[in-house]
Amino acid sequence: MAPSSSPSSSSSTTLNTVTVKHITTMSTHPEADAEAARFPISPIPTNPLGEGRHIHTAAALIIGDEILNGKTLDRNSHFFARYCFEHGIDLKRIEVVADDEHEIIEASRRMVDKYDLVITTGGIGPTHDDITYASLAKAFRQSLVHHPETLRRMDALSKHRKWTAHANAQQREAAMRMALFPEHAEVIFIGEDIWVPVIRLQGRLCVFPGIPSLFQRMLTGLTPFLPLPPKDQRPLRIQVFTERPESIIAPYLTSLQARLKEQGIQVGSYPVLGKGVFVSLIGRDLCGKDGNVLWLAEAAREVEREVGGRVVSDEEVAQKKEEGRESQVREAKLEAKI
Repeated sequence: MAPSSSPSSSSSTTLNTVTVKHITTMSTHPEADAEAARFPISPIPTNPLGEGRHIHTAAALIIGDEILNGKTLDRNSHFFARYCFEHGIDLKRIEVVADDEHEIIEASRRMVDKYDLVITTGGIGPTHDDITYASLAKAFRQSLVHHPETLRRMDALSKHRKWTAHANAQQREAAMRMALFPEHAEVIFIGEDIWVPVIRLQGRLCVFPGIPSLFQRMLTGLTPFLPLPPKDQRPLRIQVFTERPESIIAPYLTSLQARLKEQGIQVGSYPVLGKGVFVSLIGRDLCGKDGNVLWLAEAAREVEREVGGRVVSDEEVAQKKEEGRESQVREAKLEAKI
């Protein structure tokens, strides 16, 4: 396990004993100790994909029975999709699997073999159904070992909580499961005040918690550690709003996509109930075969003219979509009264 100071399997018993004693120590100034606890962020390693290579494709493996049974709404895949788009990564796949060892093993191996960046979310807590670390260790034929630095940070940032000091042996053991990682994993600390690290396996699979707020902060914090595409290779998106029905503008959009395909520009249309249609243009400023540069902005001006629309900001797009959702709710309530 990276860093090199990671324990071997034979030393894990001693580590457990020392850590349990440490966790049970009650600080005389717990709040001040927690506030003062700050740890260094991990140094930036060499490019895990190889010198000069960048992440071009990605996939997300969302783990959790609670996602599949509808108990919890998956917000992480949406945030990851936006992250990939903003950084010029082509997100190819989002897959949800149960808290099942065989499913996690199969999906993780398949994705790592195919994509430059794979993330997992969920299943790294202290309970019996949190099996992500153990499943990934089996997937890549590694043992599980406790990571001393993670345990140290966990202790320092948690000991001000009363329940931590009074935890019994079983509860302490459960907490320590959250620092039980595949032995050859890369352990990346992305924040001075977060004890949970990002675990990277095979140079491309990154393990995250499922809590949306923590996932978002940790993914953002991981950015310096990822070999992202250069900024000039990242896509641009322009959206044009029109009140015309989608069926009316569909023939034109079909023709437009055929003309713009060689320039790598994607054309999409997204209706908002009772409001209109957003025409999306995604691409880069590229050269066609005839040597003429087709600017994305020029394509947008043509769309404005042909569909009787106008370019809108991301904020206005979000507002129109929210208005559409509210309209649907009102209509549903009216139908319920009939």
